[in-house]
Amino acid sequence: MPPDATATKKRLLAAAYAEFAQYGLAGARVDRIAEAAQANKRLIYVHFGNKSDLFDLVVANSLEDLAKAVPFTAEDLPGYAGRLFDYLLDHPQVLRLTGWSQLERPDAPPAQVDAYRPKIAAIAGAQQENLVTGAVTPADVLALLLGLTTAWANASPALRSLADQPPWDPERLRIHRAAMTAAVQALITLPPSTGEDQSTGPLRTAPTPD
Repeated sequence: MPPDATATKKRLLAAAYAEFAQYGLAGARVDRIAEAAQANKRLIYVHFGNKSDLFDLVVANSLEDLAKAVPFTAEDLPGYAGRLFDYLLDHPQVLRLTGWSQLERPDAPPAQVDAYRPKIAAIAGAQQENLVTGAVTPADVLALLLGLTTAWANASPALRSLADQPPWDPERLRIHRAAMTAAVQALITLPPSTGEDQSTGPLRTAPTPD
């Protein structure tokens, strides 16, 4: 029987996921991916195109898997942030991949841009229902939420070393998770802007759909 192309593609994608998470796009080697997948290097180009195309696909697949595992809940953003925090702890390669993507592929592929659109729309809808503050635009709400969720993972090791417990100790992570979700709750309950911030000017309120 001829080799199963689907099985080969799955092995190549799994090997590419590990390779790109470890080395990024520039540092990854097609030879290593093929060797890890026990496949001919030529098949990478047959199935996926060039190395950049394969990298974009791996990043997109990892974000799609995340979205399926952690459904976005605009009506409960603190809960979403907590579940996302848990997922990223269990799948640290996702943050590594997205970090490499931001560094090496600053012009995001349309698929990645499109992945944010329904989240932005959902936040805008939650604002209309007064579930999320209207004092912050939907894009800012999402950016701040993601920043809070990944703050501990992205913090300097020197800063994490000053915590009251080892940085990856389960109790330390539980304490940080509670503080993080409380911060998200505070973000989404900000009162409407009543004037200008002295350092940055007025907060922009979210537009009201016609």
